[in-house]
Amino acid sequence: MIDQEYKDDAAAGAAESDAATGSAAVDSQPEPEVETGSAAVDPKAGHPEAAGQDLNDGDDPEVQAKSTKSAQARRRVSVSVRTLLFAALIVALLGVIGTLSWLYLSAKAKLDDDTRQASNNAHAERIALDYAVDAAKINFQDLNSWSARLVKGTTPELKEKLNGAEKSMEQILEPLQWNSTAVPIVAKVRSNANGIYVVDTFVGVETKTVQAPDGLQSTATYSVTIDSTHDWQISDVGGIGSVVGRK
Repeated sequence: MIDQEYKDDAAAGAAESDAATGSAAVDSQPEPEVETGSAAVDPKAGHPEAAGQDLNDGDDPEVQAKSTKSAQARRRVSVSVRTLLFAALIVALLGVIGTLSWLYLSAKAKLDDDTRQASNNAHAERIALDYAVDAAKINFQDLNSWSARLVKGTTPELKEKLNGAEKSMEQILEPLQWNSTAVPIVAKVRSNANGIYVVDTFVGVETKTVQAPDGLQSTATYSVTIDSTHDWQISDVGGIGSVVGRK
């Protein structure tokens, strides 16, 4: 009986020893690793060549050189476009400035010409009107003063002609006891060619003679030619005879 119990205890101890040994064996087996994160979903994990290519692309000098050249080409294209746009803008601005400058200078030149011509016309009209008034003032008692006024400001050729006409007119003025006064009315340039001005002048004249002691009112007209190229001298006069044409 005692032996039987001893055997049963020994068997139970052996069974417990075997169970412990099996449990230790199971515990000693390594657990399978579970991949997490990006490693678990990396599509290139099963393609070592692709992974190696990605790793090598960043370090490949040829790839880097191509990338640098591409960036430089893009910068050159960008700079070239900006330069062309800037140059086109400058050309357009210069064209506008040139056009405006030409228009301004043309308008200024025309204005200057018009102003100069108006000044010359006024000068010629003043000379002609002053001459006409002096020529129309006649006093038979002082014909020498009238003769001097008649040739004042004239060319040598016209002076010679007027001196000859003066002698003939004296033969008319003295017997009639001619005495006339004159006031200016108006003068107007008729033509201007190459600096030669032809001016029509109108003078109001009051004439007294032995035949008309109370005086006669009339308008004398003179055509005076002035040469601006020769110090604005009077080169021809017409109409002087009309002043003494009525007796």
